[in-house]
Amino acid sequence: MVNFMELLKGAPMDKADRQARESRVYDFLDGLDIDYERTDHPDEPATTMEACEKIDAVLNVRICKNLFLCNRQKTAFYLLIMPGDKPFKTKELSKQMGISRLSFADESFMKELLDLYPGSVSVLGLMNDSERRVQLVIDEDVLKEEYFGCHPCVNTSSLRFKTKDLTEKVIPALHADPITVKLVGTE
Repeated sequence: MVNFMELLKGAPMDKADRQARESRVYDFLDGLDIDYERTDHPDEPATTMEACEKIDAVLNVRICKNLFLCNRQKTAFYLLIMPGDKPFKTKELSKQMGISRLSFADESFMKELLDLYPGSVSVLGLMNDSERRVQLVIDEDVLKEEYFGCHPCVNTSSLRFKTKDLTEKVIPALHADPITVKLVGTE
């Protein structure tokens, strides 16, 4: 268990021990000239809300849920970003989006479309969606925060950058046309 996590500026100096998907994220953000901070937590991957709370305390950001969803036919895929403290109700989102039934997509689709695994889902995974098959959906409360926190496509590091950079630089560079929803956690 990590006793101390440090807030670091930018990409790691040495990326030799980093996964390719993580290194691509740093190159992507650097190419957009985005100032970001990170914390590494290899001894405590962000697999539980308790671990995320510790990480987000270091980053000083609000915890987000990143949910990979699909329609019943498994032909349409969605990446939902919402505040972590807000309950997720599939019926509420389905109704707002006019989709009869949403469910969690299989891990195989996550790997195929975003090159991600459970626990590492991030908006930055959309850079791997070359066919633009995943629709980005963002709860409006995420956009009200000054800073945005996410993983660099691995759950052993976490990032923080301005939400303004998310909306004005990252999302346009991903060629994503997000749908904004207002979730309250009721059906």
